[in-house]
Amino acid sequence: MCRCDRRTIMHLFLLLILQATAAFGQIDPAHCRSALGMGDKRIKDEAITASSQWYETTGPQYARLNLEEGDGAWCPKGQLEPSDSQYLQVDLGSLTFLTVVGTQGRYARNSGNEFARAYRLNYSSDGGLWKSWRDRLGNTVIEGNKDAYTSVIKDIHPPIITRYIRLMPVTKPFTTVCMRVELYGCLWDDGLISYSAPEGQPMTQPGYPFASFNDSTYDGVHEKRKLSGGLGQLTDGVIGLDDFLLTRQYNVWPGYDYLGWRNDSLGSQGYVEMEFVFDKQRNFTSMKVHSNNMFSRGVKIFSSVSCWFKPRLIAAWEPEPVTFVTVLDDRNPSARYVTVPLNRRTAKSIRCRFVFADVWMMFSEVSFQSVDTIVPTLLVPSPAANEETTGTTSLKTTVSPSPSGPPEDVSTPILIGCLVTIILLLVVIIFLILWCQCVCKVLEKAPRRILDEDVTVRLSSCSDTIILQTPPVPPRSGHTPGPVNTDPHYERVFLLDPQYQNPAVLRNKLPELSQSAEASACGGGYAEPDITQCTPHQCFHSNAPHYAETDIVRLQGVTGSNMYAVPALTVDSLTRKDISAAEFPRQQLIFREKLGEGQFGEVHLCEAEGLTEFLGEGSPLPESDGHSVLVAVKQLRADATSQARNDFLKEIKIMSRLNGPNIIRLLCVCVSSDPLCMVTEYMENGDLNMFLSQREIESTLTHANNIPSVSLSDLLHMSVQIASGMKYLASLNFVHRDLATRNCLLDRRLTIKIADFGMSRNLYSSDYYRIQGRAVLPIRWMAWESILLGKFTTASDVWAFGVTLWEIFTLCKEQPYSLLSDEQVIENTGEFFRNQGRQIFLYSPPLCPPSLFELMMRCWRRDIPDRPTFEGLYQALRPQVNSEQRPPGCRLGRGFP
Repeated sequence: MCRCDRRTIMHLFLLLILQATAAFGQIDPAHCRSALGMGDKRIKDEAITASSQWYETTGPQYARLNLEEGDGAWCPKGQLEPSDSQYLQVDLGSLTFLTVVGTQGRYARNSGNEFARAYRLNYSSDGGLWKSWRDRLGNTVIEGNKDAYTSVIKDIHPPIITRYIRLMPVTKPFTTVCMRVELYGCLWDDGLISYSAPEGQPMTQPGYPFASFNDSTYDGVHEKRKLSGGLGQLTDGVIGLDDFLLTRQYNVWPGYDYLGWRNDSLGSQGYVEMEFVFDKQRNFTSMKVHSNNMFSRGVKIFSSVSCWFKPRLIAAWEPEPVTFVTVLDDRNPSARYVTVPLNRRTAKSIRCRFVFADVWMMFSEVSFQSVDTIVPTLLVPSPAANEETTGTTSLKTTVSPSPSGPPEDVSTPILIGCLVTIILLLVVIIFLILWCQCVCKVLEKAPRRILDEDVTVRLSSCSDTIILQTPPVPPRSGHTPGPVNTDPHYERVFLLDPQYQNPAVLRNKLPELSQSAEASACGGGYAEPDITQCTPHQCFHSNAPHYAETDIVRLQGVTGSNMYAVPALTVDSLTRKDISAAEFPRQQLIFREKLGEGQFGEVHLCEAEGLTEFLGEGSPLPESDGHSVLVAVKQLRADATSQARNDFLKEIKIMSRLNGPNIIRLLCVCVSSDPLCMVTEYMENGDLNMFLSQREIESTLTHANNIPSVSLSDLLHMSVQIASGMKYLASLNFVHRDLATRNCLLDRRLTIKIADFGMSRNLYSSDYYRIQGRAVLPIRWMAWESILLGKFTTASDVWAFGVTLWEIFTLCKEQPYSLLSDEQVIENTGEFFRNQGRQIFLYSPPLCPPSLFELMMRCWRRDIPDRPTFEGLYQALRPQVNSEQRPPGCRLGRGFP
């Protein structure tokens, strides 16, 4: 039997506590987005002040988002000039990690029309020293509202740690300004109000891009190559990647996420000294330091750290430090948190010396775990008698003598009890995890349903802007309001109208769904009257999208690729004679990669030997110089049904009719024997989504560091090519039904061709809404009538084109409506149908010219006749491309494959 002495028990307990804090101690900006209490009045009136007010009824206490008390908002006195510095100030009561700001103007039940088009933020932790917020690129002005009633939600990058916040309206002309506000974030438990450190340094190594490891968002003083009195990237919640040259932010330089130092640049001291100041005296249990460990490039975690403590700012440093020694890891290059135990030492300020283990040392985050209650320092055995090594860390602690004798006999029962409690909690947690996994497996087998309750949207998007249309809506007569959502983690965006749950009500409210139009809505919805004949009951399945299994197959196609919708096309008698494409020798197709699959077929990437010579003159393929050509091969499985076989032949016939310069071509077929195959073009540069997501917008920085980039002119040229391809499809009355950047391919000269097999690729499975266990509907790109009615037309393709433009001008860094879950996207579709001003639109990308975003908004109009045609879109986009620029394929060589 193994005997455990009291020291071992104490260390086991300490390690369990440290592991728990290592897992949960770091703040996460993506989830720290709770409303802080302006809208629900948890922030009291006396905590809201202002530099001035126009009337008593437009005082600062009325600056509450979505409320219309008094005269509807806070309005500073007089018309503002560009030089004015009027402000609205909010006292949050304690240090807060602020991540999001929401603003409105003065609507006042349609009697007001004053709003702030832009604003700045000032902040302070003590109400005395005020600092100006700036974004990661140094900009201080935040775009505000464009009308009086729309809520504009802005992410604050980087976030702010503050107690007091001031919103300062910015205006160019003389104008009257009014504001309503909500602030989002969470409590800053660290209590850290500033850190001081040596300034970060650049890295220049042959064969690698220039990297700068300075603290670019630091809001304190930069003096004599030292940072002091502020906070910056070490407290912004952004954790650096394993490769320090990669970043989580866009349009920044390599090394941006880390603050780093070179050993020989700090003299002969061999360490980095940092000082941390807190809001009050605390008992510290541990410190977490996220450190890079890319040892192949001379970067390692620190070898040891010693921390000294100061109970008051005017006191001297205590002589006895806490020392922590790490066991260096030369096998795993991953960045990691190193947790340093601080043994419940009491302090208001901590000074730590981190000792170099290699040439470089880099930190991306530092956080502290503490308790507010001040208790005597925890006593542990002396360092001479106790040096424990566990896992990858070695603990060496400094102690103080006990004035009242050995404490171990008193504390042992308590420690044992705590240890048993933690073990029981872990057992309960493991049981809950296993139970949740079991339940989730059961739920995955059930079809997804539209929620029956009011929809709430968690503000957890990484995007900068979302627009919430919220004009006041009076309650329906006889309707008793339900309980108010008081969960601070959620912000109510819109209510799910009962008519969305009742298809009959929905059908009666839409002219195109009247009894006289039901047949055309069902049959013509897909532009395939011969395929989708359905009853009203089939068209409106209760509480779920109405698509039947037969409709799903024809939406997805037998190989998992999208299947074009065309005017009535007889399929009953399709044979080999109906196919004009030439028969290619099957043995000359060499399999390279499986791209995706559907219910009855697969899509493969293959090399076709001798294909250029086989096709002869007029071949759409580039010169191959005798080499094989990459092609996409759609193949029908041997176990496919006769209906699937007929559908596959129909798809070949459809594809053979397409011959546009911006449309993927059917090259040849293998249908003389099973399995049936069709061979289409495949482009060297892959799909547009992957291509753009790996690039940045062209700038001096991208040129200097050889970063793959695109210019605004390139993006416009890509948009024109897609519009050209869709114009061609529309001229043939073809409906694509899955237009998106994932379905646009690029060749070596960056010519774009519209394809149809993005639906089959596992890479993009999250872009599709699952019905009956399969990824089927690209609802984030679909028009409201396609989701609610199953109606696919050229006008619904125009809607998808608007979303595709949005993807292009965000460089595909974000999924459309990333704020919303799939179910909430469907709920939002209901708001587009009801058209009561509560629908959520995609925000305007920063790279997008205003005229182009206006074009996107026209694509998303509720009424189908109001949307532009593809001919109109092509004519509107073509003049925007700079005709003096060379084609993108001629000048995008930097960093391109």
